[in-house]
Amino acid sequence: MTGCLWPCVSSAHATSAGSGAGLFGARGRSPTEVVRHLRDLLRFVADHPERCGGKLEGKRSQKIIDISKGIREMKFILYGNGEGDPVAEACTQLTTEFFKDNTLRLVILCVPFMDLETQKDVGFVFQNLARQRVDSRMLASDYLEVNLDLLDILMAGFDNTDIMIHYSSILRDCARHQVAARYVLYSQHMKKFFDYIQFPDFSIASDAFKTFKELLTRHKSSAAEFFTKNYDWFFSEFNFKLVQSSNYVIKRQSIQLLGDILTERTNSAVLLRYVCSTENLKVLMNLLRDSSKPIQVEAFHVFKLFTANKNKPREIVTILVANKGKLIRFLDGFTLEKEDRVFESDKAQVLDNVIAMKL
Repeated sequence: MTGCLWPCVSSAHATSAGSGAGLFGARGRSPTEVVRHLRDLLRFVADHPERCGGKLEGKRSQKIIDISKGIREMKFILYGNGEGDPVAEACTQLTTEFFKDNTLRLVILCVPFMDLETQKDVGFVFQNLARQRVDSRMLASDYLEVNLDLLDILMAGFDNTDIMIHYSSILRDCARHQVAARYVLYSQHMKKFFDYIQFPDFSIASDAFKTFKELLTRHKSSAAEFFTKNYDWFFSEFNFKLVQSSNYVIKRQSIQLLGDILTERTNSAVLLRYVCSTENLKVLMNLLRDSSKPIQVEAFHVFKLFTANKNKPREIVTILVANKGKLIRFLDGFTLEKEDRVFESDKAQVLDNVIAMKL
């Protein structure tokens, strides 16, 4: 194993540093025992998802409290507790045991029953575990490969505003692994992101966009293949629902993401197809007229790709020539508050391309 995400220290030093930071947890349990105990607690709660009344309800409530303690104990082992750093051997033991016997599945199923702080701790714990290597292997990737239905459970949680952000966080860490990202990309869930991103709650919409962007940019080859195979519906939705959104934040972030997608080297075939579309050109030219300067700037960075295309279709040239005068006047007066040499150079190149353009 390559070690914990935080600097590791010797077992002797860590054990003397205090509970949680050493090889054994606060109650003398080894990392393996911590996970096994937590798994038993999670199984009970997963088997009793509804309030059951009487003594059984009291037992259920205590189990939920103990789950919070168990998650926190795992967090101490993985990150340290403020008095000592984590230990590589402890992290290895914990990671190995965690990806056995469906612990992750049980955690995901029980997230709705946890308090807010424990839900946040789950995010921190899985963020660490998703990156851990044991004997040069990513156990999270191996586990997800045979448990891809967990991604369906996480996406279904997007419809529950109480847990959506926590599920979205876990999904992003899953998407660090190509096998998980590809599964979501080629599922029906991708179409739902266009609605989640427009959710009225700003924090939920922003988190959905963050996950959406991760899926589209993390694994270059998988994303390029996805864009190629799903070009028509994807960019149609992207332009209509996001790039032309009435919400300023969604619009600006989406144009920025569009630019990132089109300028990524592995997406060169997608770029060529995009800049040969008159509909796309009209969308970008309208964005250049937006009342917001930041929107205009983001739109300019995509618009310049149309003018830079050396093999413009006649339809594209016709539109640009018909609007040559307006474009020249716009570019002449298009400036930034702070001097930006790259922007000025790009603008000069676009201006030259527009001036030289003719049928």
